[in-house]
Amino acid sequence: MNFTAVRRAAIVALAALGLASCGINTIPTKEEAAKARWADVEATFQERANLIPNLAEVAKGAAEQERGILTDVIEARARATSIQVNADDLSDPAKMAQYQAAQEQLGAGLGRLLANFERYPDLKSITNYQMLQGQLEGIENKVRISIRDYNEAVREYNTEIRTFPSIIGAKVIYGAKPLVPYKAVTPGAEVAPTLDMTPNGSATAPAAGANDNAAQPTAAAVNQ
Repeated sequence: MNFTAVRRAAIVALAALGLASCGINTIPTKEEAAKARWADVEATFQERANLIPNLAEVAKGAAEQERGILTDVIEARARATSIQVNADDLSDPAKMAQYQAAQEQLGAGLGRLLANFERYPDLKSITNYQMLQGQLEGIENKVRISIRDYNEAVREYNTEIRTFPSIIGAKVIYGAKPLVPYKAVTPGAEVAPTLDMTPNGSATAPAAGANDNAAQPTAAAVNQ
């Protein structure tokens, strides 16, 4: 191998090393990871939305006040499911805010409906309601976990594209933009109300520092 060939090989190796150090591989890898976590967020919200028609069946025998709240929930569900945020929209703060606001409104409506149901002991004897409440508790936990995982993936990606030397590849090669984390639109919306299961119980907010891993039966905790 002559000197020219050796020099070319060295240049190619140095170029490859330089590109690697500029995030040529890590940037798209972290971006795809964040998009995958967003797909999990959408799936959990859709799973929650799919339970609402079942809630409507249970509420048919409830008082007029509960039917009014249910109407709000159904309308909020329609708005929430009509707003879609695809992977290409994750860097658009306006679209993310619109999606988050719609999901928070739906979650707040569910929280009001379930809290009102707690005032009626006869509803607690309905097997379908008890099963549905348990399903909603599980969904809210899944929502919080999926949002947490998405926000962590976004944090890693945004850190990668803003730090040296990856910032060079982010700007020159990819034109990368920061992704938008999922945040509660209303301050305090990340705190789930706790429903008192006693006959005269009502919804109360947990004390600060309450265990985030505990199952919460309302949808107000989804936006964190």
